[in-house]
Amino acid sequence: MNAVRDTWLVTRHNVRIALRQKAGIVFGVLQPLLYLALFGPLFATIGTWETLVPGLLAQVGLFSAGLSGIGIVFDARSGVLERLRVTPARRTALLLGRVLGSSLTVLIQSVILIAAGYAFGLRAPLPGVLAGLALMTLLGVGLAALSNAIALVMDPDAFAPIVSTAVIPLVLLSGAFLPMSMAPAWLDVISRLTPFRHVVEAIRDLFAGHYATWTVAAGVAVTAILAVVCVAVGTRVFNRENA
Repeated sequence: MNAVRDTWLVTRHNVRIALRQKAGIVFGVLQPLLYLALFGPLFATIGTWETLVPGLLAQVGLFSAGLSGIGIVFDARSGVLERLRVTPARRTALLLGRVLGSSLTVLIQSVILIAAGYAFGLRAPLPGVLAGLALMTLLGVGLAALSNAIALVMDPDAFAPIVSTAVIPLVLLSGAFLPMSMAPAWLDVISRLTPFRHVVEAIRDLFAGHYATWTVAAGVAVTAILAVVCVAVGTRVFNRENA
């Protein structure tokens, strides 16, 4: 019970910090909103909003949760992380609190993007949207845990440029902007090896109102496995680096 209490206290603290940083939440979703406004009407001539918006949600998750490790870089430099080490809170709770706070940010940004999508013409059913948001939150947990782990072992000055550069091809390979079934065979194969394509395709099925499909099952399974592995890696790195 102490671990649960510690995690809750750290999560509540990080959620308060996240909610105070309204500008960060808005700027984190600004680029996908620009794609929605400027690229969306063009995309709608060859596809649907139910295809584009899930891809933009993946972009939000990859960039927002993927770069959430910047917070631990700042805490390490300012001495906050060092002070947290001497508190009675469990080390795992310190990581999970950060991760859950970051996943809440992803959830809020996803809701903003979906609301804008409805304004432009998205007509996804509510159950599918809620299921998609749950999948995005789980993805945010995994990516945030991995991001924090990478930030702890990487040169702090190199973290942001390297991770942001790595995220771009992952977004493109996920089929965020165009379904990868339209890509050349070799690119389609590479895309299938990345977990994010399966997440995007699952959310697209959910937004289309198709729930009991192999695509959705694969997306949920891949996201769950990714989250478990990333949290395990993040916990191990966090405990080792703060021993």
